[in-house]
Amino acid sequence: MKYVNYLLLLVVTVTTVSCGAYSFTGADTGDAKTYQVNYFQNNAVLIEPGLERDFTNALADLIQNQTNLSLVSSNGDLVYEGEITEYRISPTTATANNTAAQNRLTISVNVRFYNKKKEDEDFERKFSFYYDYNGSAQLVGSTKTTAFEEIFERITQDVFNASLANW
Repeated sequence: MKYVNYLLLLVVTVTTVSCGAYSFTGADTGDAKTYQVNYFQNNAVLIEPGLERDFTNALADLIQNQTNLSLVSSNGDLVYEGEITEYRISPTTATANNTAAQNRLTISVNVRFYNKKKEDEDFERKFSFYYDYNGSAQLVGSTKTTAFEEIFERITQDVFNASLANW
């Protein structure tokens, strides 16, 4: 019985090692060891204070959590930069009284990605997402926090997938 346990352990170990390293996020960082997220300026017509800081931090945190790369402030192997180009609130549906039944917050970000190890993977793209909320609600407090979290989660994941996912 003792030999069966050792044999089973050996089979599991060999199988695991032979599969190589696998990333559950699908990230392909190649030879890169570091990444840099430059401050995203807010160039939208409607300015929301702190939005640029929150987005920059959300992108840096997502990459940190889904890769083994180290965050640096300069000379990163992978560099993310860009600007927030749109912050817009618009009605999406109306009531019989011609008031908004639902509003939509849309945020768009222009991202430039540079891979110093594989320059053919560099790109500049616009990423955008929205959050719908009740027309009678104000975009403050928990409604604003939830909206930012959902929008940032989607945009940062889209940026991550475009730059590092190997699907």
